[in-house]
Amino acid sequence: MAIEDAARELRDEFSFLEEWEARYEHIIDLGKSNPDLLPEERNEKSRVRGCASQVWLVTRLEKDGTMTIRAESDAVLVSGLIAILLRLFSGQTPDEIETFDAKSLFKDIGVSDTLTAQRSNGLASMLARIKADAAAARG
Repeated sequence: MAIEDAARELRDEFSFLEEWEARYEHIIDLGKSNPDLLPEERNEKSRVRGCASQVWLVTRLEKDGTMTIRAESDAVLVSGLIAILLRLFSGQTPDEIETFDAKSLFKDIGVSDTLTAQRSNGLASMLARIKADAAAARG
């Protein structure tokens, strides 16, 4: 699925959730479907710095030029934010990842304005890491 299509689906999904509590609940539910990383993947190299919770992120450039992204957190809300990031970015090319404005999407779906400063910093750190890994994959 193209990144814009994934973003459109997320906007549609969140458009029905008018109150921030409903959005948070939905985000938490999304995170419950994230697959766990392997124990050996949870290490210092994969840890995302700048997050208040523990977050580990693993990326791989596939033969077809797309990136597979997997991540895990020890916090339920952060796991939900990860689920959104994975829906957007996993399976996309490094160029698509680098150019997509995820900050605007999080604003559009009513999430960025309700996150605490710590969660906003953590989300920014996860986005920066994904974009840095995409830039590195591109060469």
